[in-house]
Amino acid sequence: QVRLVESGGGLVQPGGSLRLSCQASGHTLDDYTIGWFRKAPGKEREGVSCISVGGDTIYSDSTKGRFTVSRDDAANTIYLQMNSLKPEDTARYYCATKAYKPTVCDSMRGSFFGSWGQGTYVTVSS
Repeated sequence: QVRLVESGGGLVQPGGSLRLSCQASGHTLDDYTIGWFRKAPGKEREGVSCISVGGDTIYSDSTKGRFTVSRDDAANTIYLQMNSLKPEDTARYYCATKAYKPTVCDSMRGSFFGSWGQGTYVTVSS
């Protein structure tokens, strides 16, 4: 079974950038569609982005134009480049493998995703 580990979180000022990584072990990542999610204190989990096996991507309305998801299957890693960060982007960010319709990004419903990492925390503050 694939195991996911997120990294790259930290403290950044508004307007700054961070790149999150989702490293897989136990299985090659090129068989999986991967979603990025975030959970802020007091808020529900939110789907941020998804990248399919074929490289198709979708984004939430709140991150479109600022975040970019990419995959490096040779490195078994998915990346989330986050630019123009805002305080409301503060959250713990998770990656997960899509279990239902696993080859396509047709939804970022959390229940459609199976294996989850432990998350990495992003704080956007001056």
